[in-house]
Amino acid sequence: MTFITRHLCRLAIVLTMILAFDMPGSRALGQTRGRLDAKTITLGIVSEINQKEIEEHFQPFVRYVASGLSSASTVEGRVVVVPTLSRLAAFLTERKADFYMESPHPTYLINNVYGSGKLLLRRWKGGMADYHAIIFTKKSGDIKRLEDLRGKIIAFEDPESTSGHFLPKYFLSRKGFKVLQKTQIDRNVSPGEVGYIFANSQDKLVDLVLTKQVAAGAFSNDDYAALDAEKKSDITILGETASLPRHLVSVRKNLAPVLVKQLEKVLLSMHQDPEGQRILQKTDGTTKFDVLPGGELAIRQRLLDIFYSPEKK
Repeated sequence: MTFITRHLCRLAIVLTMILAFDMPGSRALGQTRGRLDAKTITLGIVSEINQKEIEEHFQPFVRYVASGLSSASTVEGRVVVVPTLSRLAAFLTERKADFYMESPHPTYLINNVYGSGKLLLRRWKGGMADYHAIIFTKKSGDIKRLEDLRGKIIAFEDPESTSGHFLPKYFLSRKGFKVLQKTQIDRNVSPGEVGYIFANSQDKLVDLVLTKQVAAGAFSNDDYAALDAEKKSDITILGETASLPRHLVSVRKNLAPVLVKQLEKVLLSMHQDPEGQRILQKTDGTTKFDVLPGGELAIRQRLLDIFYSPEKK
């Protein structure tokens, strides 16, 4: 065999190996990357307070996930707690966090606004697959329809709440209401706007409405279902927003595809394992994880349709 022939044979072998690794059906390259990336799996959480306690609370969940990621090597599960959404977005971009679980509005901000994450699964937090917001008023009051809220003040539940703030606020905005925050209940509201304040608790929210200190309130359908019969009979519903997944799981955009698939597989099957089921229940009453209704693109579009605000751009 001549030198040139030997050289061409070696080149053919190298090209064959490259093509085999690069083919969509080939698992060799993905498995190698998976083993390299799966030294740790880190869950990112946002909280300004009780960070140590929150880290300990989620540690059994992350350990379980880590143990299911790879049978070939030991993967360490970690929890990192940061004070703000922007910090979590930065951690995802910098590969200091691999995935996170949040309600729809924070998810929209991290994934769509900061561009740091990608939707993966739905989480049944507290046993709920989906939820929506309800705008309500006192049944015997003067407010009979949403239009009657102009020039009045509404109480939202919490500044960071998807169902108790962002969903109802954007719902009203898209119906043509000018919704502006006020510092106190008796602040003057012009006839062309709807003012709002925060109650910061469900009990205070309901009390403000039933004592007519505010014209209306907003919270989740789950909060409404939890009201006692007397209070429930004393209120009337003015409007209900569209439903969204109760909680969502997202991964960092640069997480290796093989790890994304492994993580998805572990989470989807977790509720089928007795130990996994026990850990889920202790993790905020989670029932299970399942696929995104309609797929990732559909949920991403729904979040965009509800939360995108052109005036903020």
